[in-house]
Amino acid sequence: MEITKTRYSVNIAFAILASMLLNGLCAAMPATTDVVVTKSRASDSANASVNTSLPRFHSVSQAVAYIESHESQKDKVWTVFVNEGIYRERVVINTDNVHLVGQSQETTTIVFDRYAGQKVAENSSEKWGTRRTATVEILGDNITLENITIINDFDYPGNEVKAKDDPTRLSGTQAVALKTGVNSDRTYLKNVALWGYQDTLYLKGDRALIEGGTIAGHIDFIFGEGTAFFESVSIVSRKRYSGGDSEGLTGYITAPSTHLQRPYGLTFNNCRLERENGVPDESVALGRPWHPTTTFSDGRYANPFAVGKATFINTYMDTHIIPTRWTTMGGTTPKGDKRPFSPHTEARFSEYKSYGKGGKNIANSTDVLSHILSDVLATFYTKESVLRGWQPSEMSHIEEMK
Repeated sequence: MEITKTRYSVNIAFAILASMLLNGLCAAMPATTDVVVTKSRASDSANASVNTSLPRFHSVSQAVAYIESHESQKDKVWTVFVNEGIYRERVVINTDNVHLVGQSQETTTIVFDRYAGQKVAENSSEKWGTRRTATVEILGDNITLENITIINDFDYPGNEVKAKDDPTRLSGTQAVALKTGVNSDRTYLKNVALWGYQDTLYLKGDRALIEGGTIAGHIDFIFGEGTAFFESVSIVSRKRYSGGDSEGLTGYITAPSTHLQRPYGLTFNNCRLERENGVPDESVALGRPWHPTTTFSDGRYANPFAVGKATFINTYMDTHIIPTRWTTMGGTTPKGDKRPFSPHTEARFSEYKSYGKGGKNIANSTDVLSHILSDVLATFYTKESVLRGWQPSEMSHIEEMK
């Protein structure tokens, strides 16, 4: 599938339309709704299922703050229904047991534009950094997001086309759409669309399940140390306007930093690797090993224990995927210089039964073919194994209000 993009700036309407074409699902208000988020009374009127007796707010952040204020009910599972509309805000969920359900992925959008090189305040020398840029940041446990689109609309393409000596050209262009915090666990994304460019989905937490929906970006746009299982997700590589890196690559789908003690990292099952128009053939790598710079007792350098793990099983691949599949990524040595980390010896990358023209176009080399799982090894990559037996509870949010 090729997805057309005609403007440099992120077009929210385009993102919503693309999500609708890929995942045209819609849900009425959950029967268990506790809190409603709505843009206006007009939105309420347009949605006959809205129960006007429930607590109602005009932003998602206000609804989350309301839940956080009820500390005495911390074990309660809160269902928040988000009516149609574009909510321009940054949402931090710093509590447990929240189920955030949009009216539909096509009509309910949370969007923000923070990027890593942006100053914290106008006169400040401090900048946000990648870890604080997410449009939606999940810090709690047992958080479900369903039927919603989340966008970081920092104008990466507009910045990319500027000359390198242009004083207005920005550095620090990482801009996260959704992040899971290091202490979070049991994150469930169902029919969620995540749109960005560099670093779209940042997984630092423990277990996450992503079912359906879309994840779009180009540079390391699914990355981090977290354990995640992706089921039937459309993963869209986006166009670069700079022509790519020195090797002609325009993108890298994953950049895992999985700790060596973790048996699983990013596992993709029955997914589709697709692209926008303008993404060249054989220009996108499945992944590269991220060894984050970390402070140790003997210095600050690339973490040798971050041996990234990513696996693609029964996944469709278009022809933008490179035949060699994986590539290197640079990191700081204890001496302070840089060196490339090998995807073959300093990462745990694999695939099994890839299909499509890109899936079949694989380099005939020992290094590349060594990443193909045997039938026996592939049986270890089940959802139950990766998520250590956790399954999201069957919530009544699939039911309509009576």
